[in-house]
Amino acid sequence: MQSITIKGSKRESVGKKASKALRNAEMVPCVLYGGDSPIHFTAEEKSFKSLVYTANAHTAVIELNDGGSFEAVLQDIQFHPVTDKILHIDFYQLFEDKPVTMNIPVKLNGNAPGVMNGGRLMFRNRKLTVKALPANLPDVINVDISKLRIGGTISVGDVLSEEYTFMHPDNTSIVQVKTSRNAVAEEEEETEEGAEGAAEGAAEESSEAAE
Repeated sequence: MQSITIKGSKRESVGKKASKALRNAEMVPCVLYGGDSPIHFTAEEKSFKSLVYTANAHTAVIELNDGGSFEAVLQDIQFHPVTDKILHIDFYQLFEDKPVTMNIPVKLNGNAPGVMNGGRLMFRNRKLTVKALPANLPDVINVDISKLRIGGTISVGDVLSEEYTFMHPDNTSIVQVKTSRNAVAEEEEETEEGAEGAAEGAAEESSEAAE
């Protein structure tokens, strides 16, 4: 998984006044959890752009001004209800031998036959929560829809992996193709054509046998 470097500074004052002053200076108050004790730090708001405003999953390398460096994942983020400015971010420190839970984006691969026959593609879960060791965290969860027909569904149980565990029931729907009037008509035509073809084939075989 790709990492994004966040350069920050430790902070001693953690009260509301100090946090407000930081935000006014385009800085974001942050806390890093997971170690022996929480680490309070701050970083420029613009440095979080590639980490927060993206559909991709990334880890963060937090480099502090005292020389400390920590690999982490974004755990929680608070936005201003009106301006959408980042108010606060919580990170969770990563350790090689300690599993972590993270939301991973889903990527659909291929073209669904059901859609080409007039069905509607319903992308139910664009992100899925997985638990894994940091080294096994995927960038994306690839889902092959090239065999997905009308009425078909791909669920979590269809994309299980030995490298990570899904934090969802196996029957959680990821993507499906729903039917439509046109799709029903097309499928009926295909079924009728198939039946007619089978009947014609059987008739030809009977004729050849009689000869």
